[in-house]
Amino acid sequence: MREILKVIVIGIIALSLLACGGGSSSVQNGLSTSQYITMLSKENGIDYDKISNAVAYIPPMCWVNTHPDPTKPCYQCHLKPGHEAEKIVAYYNPCYSCHTVGKEPNYLDDSSLQIIYAFPTGFTKNPWTNLVKDRTQTIAAISNDEVLKYVRQDNYIDIDGEIILKKELPVDWQGYRPDCYFNFDNEGFDINPKTKQLTGWRSFRYYPFVGAFFPTNGSFDDAIIRLPMEFRTDKEGNFNKEIYKANLAIVEALIKQRDINTEPIDEIAINYDIDKDGKLSIATMVKYTWPIDSKSMSYVGKAGELLSQGKIKMAGGLYPVGTEFLHSVRYIDWDDVKGEPKISKRMKELRYGKKLWWANYNFLEEFYQRKGIEIFLFGEIVPEFFVGNYKTGFETGNGWLYQGYIEDKKGRLRPQTNEETYFCMGCHSFLGSTKDTTFAFPRKLEGSNPNDVHFGWGHWSQKSLKGIKEPMVEFKVKDLSNKPLGKQYEYSFYLRWTKSSDDFRMNEEVIEKFFTPLGFRKPEMLALLKEDISTLLYPSKERALMLNKAYWTIVREQSFIRGREANIKAATPLHMHTEVKDNSLTMIPYRTY
Repeated sequence: MREILKVIVIGIIALSLLACGGGSSSVQNGLSTSQYITMLSKENGIDYDKISNAVAYIPPMCWVNTHPDPTKPCYQCHLKPGHEAEKIVAYYNPCYSCHTVGKEPNYLDDSSLQIIYAFPTGFTKNPWTNLVKDRTQTIAAISNDEVLKYVRQDNYIDIDGEIILKKELPVDWQGYRPDCYFNFDNEGFDINPKTKQLTGWRSFRYYPFVGAFFPTNGSFDDAIIRLPMEFRTDKEGNFNKEIYKANLAIVEALIKQRDINTEPIDEIAINYDIDKDGKLSIATMVKYTWPIDSKSMSYVGKAGELLSQGKIKMAGGLYPVGTEFLHSVRYIDWDDVKGEPKISKRMKELRYGKKLWWANYNFLEEFYQRKGIEIFLFGEIVPEFFVGNYKTGFETGNGWLYQGYIEDKKGRLRPQTNEETYFCMGCHSFLGSTKDTTFAFPRKLEGSNPNDVHFGWGHWSQKSLKGIKEPMVEFKVKDLSNKPLGKQYEYSFYLRWTKSSDDFRMNEEVIEKFFTPLGFRKPEMLALLKEDISTLLYPSKERALMLNKAYWTIVREQSFIRGREANIKAATPLHMHTEVKDNSLTMIPYRTY
């Protein structure tokens, strides 16, 4: 009898885990999680539990060499106050893009990390050794046809239209079980191709973050958001697409903390004056009034009702609890008809994030200021510690959980190990440039016309980066000439401070295309960039294929814990440090924020 009861209990637990994880009744993997992980470990020569690099959360670009190069012309004069920043070619500052003064409720000011290499004591040796590996010979052994065939294979959806990971993950898997089909309608909503039902996921288009997320540096990527069920339904619990659109737009305004332009929303259908013009009509903007009166904004439908009852929370700069994000990182395919790169079918990675609990302003102020003081006064004394594991993901400490999947030796997606997941945590926990730990959604495009290239909803496979105008950002400091930086074209400004499209200054194609031999930006290229960001972001076919090959060699090695950047040539001491002394200076003369 005891054995029968044991079987029944195990069955009930398994079914409940399957339901909670968004699982499928067609799961075919008969292995338990421990058996599954043991198999993956042996097949790929990896260790799921061990973290050999305790600072894996500090990304490779933090070891960039910003020190002046004496071989550059006019070295001394570039260091004297009063010279235009454009003429400074002897030192570089890609650090400002991440380490800056955060905007409330991100109270972190980590801009001092532009000035100092504040690694934890005893962890000053660069662990990302893949960057100093020359891959030119290995790349040469892979044909163009071979790598194109590889990147065009779908390792996420099988020939039956099923999500491979959803079927292959063990029935007792405790983490996120992928349930987005990447089957988007013309409004960006994901649809289950068999049930024809919306999954809740919605893809959006955004300005790629500077540096690592430019396709010319190795990868295309995308981002998809899903709000909890109560944000998708009316007060009776029935799905309502117009309500969901409205709540997504309201969340966008809250995260950006300003008025936004949005797709047309029927205010009569949602019974809410979303643009605050005093009448119910078709709205194409959301009025952000939360800082004036925290009760002046509301969600709609069931979420609005729960908000009025105090059962869910709303605040400027914060997502509602239960918000989820998917972020796939992909190879670069090539469209021979259009003569331009495109996002590949094959995924390099699938990253997942979910907001688990509400951290209010008071909590976040203490959370970030404690870290900011530690960085400013002492540098990082001890490595960060994140609660969690590869099975469930790791928590950031301020309400979020992150987990990921990555290619195995054969190109199938597998769960990331503890150390591989640690790689994601630093950028989503303590960083001045994030909004509630995220990057992409605060950078979402806002066009109201679905036919406009700047329309914010949809997937990059539906509408590309081509024709998107360069974004502008505002900086609050003065340069060496005592001139306020003010508003700047974002990508042009990044080029000014890096002299390349990547933090390490290793993109020779962009350097030749955008800079003179002395390191000055070419005005004619900047003019083209202002009108079309693909001028900078898109690589040539030759470079795209070489980057694909370079990353594929890392996949075959399964050496992600030593770096996952698709560098072709080896980084040299002019690009990055292999070791730095405790709290040594970067030689950047002033902070940019």
